[in-house]
Amino acid sequence: MIRVLFICTHNSARSQMAEAFLKQYGADRFAVESAGLEPGKLNPYVVRAMAEVGLDISHNRTKSVFDFFNQKKVYEVVITVCSKEAAERCPIFPGLGERHHWPFDDPSTFSGSDDEIMARVREVRDAIKAKVLEFMDEWKGSR
Repeated sequence: MIRVLFICTHNSARSQMAEAFLKQYGADRFAVESAGLEPGKLNPYVVRAMAEVGLDISHNRTKSVFDFFNQKKVYEVVITVCSKEAAERCPIFPGLGERHHWPFDDPSTFSGSDDEIMARVREVRDAIKAKVLEFMDEWKGSR
């Protein structure tokens, strides 16, 4: 199994979505976790958007990247999913392995009506799903 860690600032949206998609499509090849620099609460818009595609993340808890570090966990691949604007604050997990940065907008910053926010969250969700599937294809073809 290829160990993968997704990291974002609060582990409340983007990293949770990426983890859920990689578990859904690659559970036979990937052992996946997600964590954040400052764990927060799950974003309710993200929970709703994931439920729309059949993935229930409502019972997930947010996790600290520092807990994983203190447990001396090692990953073959670490992927940060912070926005371009937050890239300099996006956490870096020390240790061996490949590092990737996939910049996605932070759903916690979205504003507007419920419909407007959900539309933007769906865009991020779908972009993350596409990137996860692309990542899986790359690992299948080159490793």
